[in-house]
Amino acid sequence: MFTLNDIPMFLVNFFIILPIVTLVHEAGHVLIARLFGGKVKFCIGTGRTLFQIASLEVRRKYFMEGWCQYEKLTYNKTWAHVAIYLGGSLFNLIVILIINYLITSNMIPVTLFFYQFTYFSIYFIFFSLMPFRNDDGRPSDGMAVFDVLRYGKSADPID
Repeated sequence: MFTLNDIPMFLVNFFIILPIVTLVHEAGHVLIARLFGGKVKFCIGTGRTLFQIASLEVRRKYFMEGWCQYEKLTYNKTWAHVAIYLGGSLFNLIVILIINYLITSNMIPVTLFFYQFTYFSIYFIFFSLMPFRNDDGRPSDGMAVFDVLRYGKSADPID
């Protein structure tokens, strides 16, 4: 049952953990795209731009969503595009495995923060790989993989 005592953790989840999970996800796309020589721009949030650091743009509603856009791959093959689209979920999975390893090795404590971080990471993986298009017509990562395999095209930006 949700009570007033749960509000602080809800705020931590919404304004800290979820944006970090989003950043990890987008970093996966960015790293894989850069490995294939792509020029990359990525963003956390929606609305007006708050600030920009190199190719990362942070927007006013930083807790809402994220995207990554790449172009000019040096190695422009179908499987490179598939790897880029799957890179976000792969990074989320790697971080989950690292957290679990650190907890089982008693290197970090079992806390609600890490539990929630893992929960939101699994949520991100699940919905990112589900093939669908949002209201703007942008594909999820799963739909982008489907498009690349079926039509041989990339679908930027990456969500």
